[in-house]
Amino acid sequence: MLKIMDAQDYLNELKQRNLAGYLQKQDAVEKIIQEVLDKGDEALYRYAKDFDGVQNNDFTLTVSQKEYDKAHQDLHTDMKAVIQEAYDNITVYHLKEKEEAWNFTHKGAFLGQLINPIEKVGVYVPGGKGIYPSTVLMNCVPAKIAGVPEIYITTPPREDGTLDPAILYAAQLCGVQSIFKVGGAGAIAALAYGTDSIPKVYKITGPGNLYVTTAKKMVYGDVDIDMIAGPSEIMVLADESSNIHSLTYDLFSQSEHSVDASSIVLVPNRDIAMKIIESVHEKVLQSKRQAILTEALSNNGVIVLYNSLEEAYEVINEYAPEHLEVLIDLDYTEVSQKIRNVGSIFLGDYTPEPIGDYFAGTNHSLPTGGTAKFFSPLGVYDFQKRTSILKFSKERFIKDREKVIRFAEYEGFDEHANSIRIRGDFKESGQNDQV
Repeated sequence: MLKIMDAQDYLNELKQRNLAGYLQKQDAVEKIIQEVLDKGDEALYRYAKDFDGVQNNDFTLTVSQKEYDKAHQDLHTDMKAVIQEAYDNITVYHLKEKEEAWNFTHKGAFLGQLINPIEKVGVYVPGGKGIYPSTVLMNCVPAKIAGVPEIYITTPPREDGTLDPAILYAAQLCGVQSIFKVGGAGAIAALAYGTDSIPKVYKITGPGNLYVTTAKKMVYGDVDIDMIAGPSEIMVLADESSNIHSLTYDLFSQSEHSVDASSIVLVPNRDIAMKIIESVHEKVLQSKRQAILTEALSNNGVIVLYNSLEEAYEVINEYAPEHLEVLIDLDYTEVSQKIRNVGSIFLGDYTPEPIGDYFAGTNHSLPTGGTAKFFSPLGVYDFQKRTSILKFSKERFIKDREKVIRFAEYEGFDEHANSIRIRGDFKESGQNDQV
C-alpha cells in the first residue's frame, strides 16, 4: 500500500513533477465559461439541475433570509459554539497579518505606500462529498479583517436545493454579503464575469475540484485568484522516537480527502518503514473510510528513507508540501532555518494537522503541488492591495531633473524626457501655466 524509496531516487522523481494534470478539463471548462457568459443565470439553473441533482421547483440561486433563519434554528448549539471559538482563534491569528500604510521623507521627496482592501471578493466553498464551514471561516475571516466591503460565497446546493446550516451560520458570523447556491466551473465563471444574480468580483479564493481549479486558472487575469490548489498533501518527518500509532492516523487524515491525496513519510531506516506499513495495514481495515484510504495510499503513499537530516530537509524543500508534521525532536530555530518551502508546519505529537484545519487559528488554505516554493498560505494580505504615493519638492525636482532626462533618453523615451525638461523650462522662462 505504501512504497519505500531512497531519498535520492525520490528527489529525482520529484524533479519530473508538474501541474499540467490539473488542466486536463480545459476544453469542458471553456465551454462552461462561455455558456455562463452567453446565458448567465439560465445556465446556472441548468447546472444546478444537471450537476447537483436539484429538482426543487422553488429553487433560487440566492440564499434568502428565511433560509438563514432556518439554519440558525437547525444548527445545534454545541456546533455553533465550536464555530464561534474557531472564528475567534482565526481572527486573533490573522489580525497579526494586517498591513498598514506607511510613508517617509527622503531628500526632499515624500514617499509612501497606501493599503486598501479589495472591494469585491468571491469565495468558493466546495460541496459534494463534504461539508466545509471551515473553508468559510478560513477565507472570509481574513477578508473581513482586511476590510473587504463585499464578500460573496458560491457553493453547490444539496439535491433539495438547500445548504448545510453550518455553512450559513459561519457565513453570517463573517458578515458575508450574499451566498449563491452555485458550484463547479460555472460558479467561478459567474464570479469572474457576473450574471443578473451574481455580481462580478475582483478576486476569487477557495479550493475546489479539477473543474474549479481549471476555471480559476482560466479566468485569472480578468480577476485575481488566491492560488492553483491541487489534491491534499501531508509529509511527516519521523524517526525511531515518533509515535507510529498517531502517525498512521495523521496519514489517514489527508488520504480521506480524495484518491489523489498524497501521504509521504520520511524515516531514517527500513525497520521504521516496515513498522509504519504494518500499522497502516492493520488500522485501515478498521476505518469506515477504508476504500478511499486504500486507494489514496496505494496511489500516492510513499515512505522515503533519509541518510541524514540534511538529506531529509532537501526532500522537504524540493517536495514543498502543503502540510509538514515534524514528529522528531527539533527546536523552532532549526526548523525556521532549514525548512523553507512548506505551506504549514506542525511541531510535535500534540499538533496533528487537523488542529490547523479547524481550530488553531492558522489558515488551512495552503499551496499544493510544489507551489509552496512561491505561494503562501491564504492571509489578510491576499485581500489587501498596495498603492505607491509620492510627491517631490521643487528643490528635489531641480536636483534630479537632468539625471531623469538622461535615464529616459538612454531608454529611447523622448517624451518621458520632455515631461521633465518642460518643467525646467517653466522655471527658466518664469512660466507656470496651470489648468
